[in-house]
Amino acid sequence: MTKARIIFHVDMNSFYASVEQSYNPELKGKAIAIAGNPKERRGIIVTSSYEARAKGIYTTMNVGEALRKCPELILLPPDFPKYRQASKAMFTILRSYTELIEPVSIDEGYMDITELSKERHPLDIAKEIQLRIFNELDLPCSIGIAPNKFLAKTASDMKKPMEITVLRKRDVPSKLWPLPVIEMHGVGESTAKKLNSINIKTIGDLAKIEESVIRQQLGKNGVRLRARANGEDSRIVDPEAIYETKSVGNSTTLPFDETDIKELEKIFEMLAGKVAERLEVKNLCGSTISIQIRDAKWNNHSKSKTFQNPIYQKEDIFEEAFNLFHKAWNGEPVRLLGITVSNVLDRKQSVQQLSIFNFEEYAKQEPIYELIDEMERKFGKGILKKGVKMGKKQSFASKTSFSKDFLEDLKE
Repeated sequence: MTKARIIFHVDMNSFYASVEQSYNPELKGKAIAIAGNPKERRGIIVTSSYEARAKGIYTTMNVGEALRKCPELILLPPDFPKYRQASKAMFTILRSYTELIEPVSIDEGYMDITELSKERHPLDIAKEIQLRIFNELDLPCSIGIAPNKFLAKTASDMKKPMEITVLRKRDVPSKLWPLPVIEMHGVGESTAKKLNSINIKTIGDLAKIEESVIRQQLGKNGVRLRARANGEDSRIVDPEAIYETKSVGNSTTLPFDETDIKELEKIFEMLAGKVAERLEVKNLCGSTISIQIRDAKWNNHSKSKTFQNPIYQKEDIFEEAFNLFHKAWNGEPVRLLGITVSNVLDRKQSVQQLSIFNFEEYAKQEPIYELIDEMERKFGKGILKKGVKMGKKQSFASKTSFSKDFLEDLKE
């Protein structure tokens, strides 16, 4: 009989806002929000501090509405190089405990501390990690402790901020089963609606349904969700999983059904920024872009386009996605929007087809690539690292396509 694993899910609390408060202590204790364009009252809130959330501010809220609800709200533009630097520092702390770290986004990751727990109690380890991140980086986090990834993720969401929650498999019937199925990690609104249509209202209903019934309704995903509802999840903590990305996307459910094209344009701009940031984080580009539209009647529409040259910049993603939207939208009120870039690959591996329009830009980069290749031949792979650090509060992250992000740094 194999020994049960002990998995942590470390989730940074209100990450972007917390980083801003760390860099500027005058913002602590105040209601702040990060917005794609804080000067534009029709912009969208990306995230907010817990002080702002307590006053009714939430992600995707219109900036104008947020200011009416909370006039003292402090709006800030996103500073992604700063957030990447903080994220790398956080993962460096996690890696000082074990190599079995699986980042899943810029502000969260899994740890397998099964071996380490033979020497120290898991709660002691979690408390130390939480305090180190807080004391060394001035950032709060929540940690979920469980025998598998699903339960660890669920546990970290149960109490925030700065909490540690243990969720054992035997706790599932009492703590998870009574909850509405929409609150289960991995179940979105569309899936919840399908489950509700077959009288699955709670996580317990999903756990108890016959496997053949859920397979007929939702296929393999339904079977997987049923297993999770019973606290079962065999996925390992895989440090290499972050380098196996096939697509990068982001979607958002609008606070109300929208028909204003200017508002929809703002949301596409915000989504394009998030997708571009995730591509930057993994140093990827992609040759196919897709959009998803869900209307007020829950009808889903999608449209995609494939390019000869891969894209990764926010401006390109936004332009192509919004053009697709114009072709796909039938004028119905919009409930959800999403953008996905797929067929992704490492930017340095991508071979761009030269044309009279992009030759000049490519020619400027070519000597840099040649210099990198020459230095790596002499001194070994990875000799060049990205960025320059100049003090605690400054970050100069390179924007060139050969620059590796903080996740790539985890290979070191």
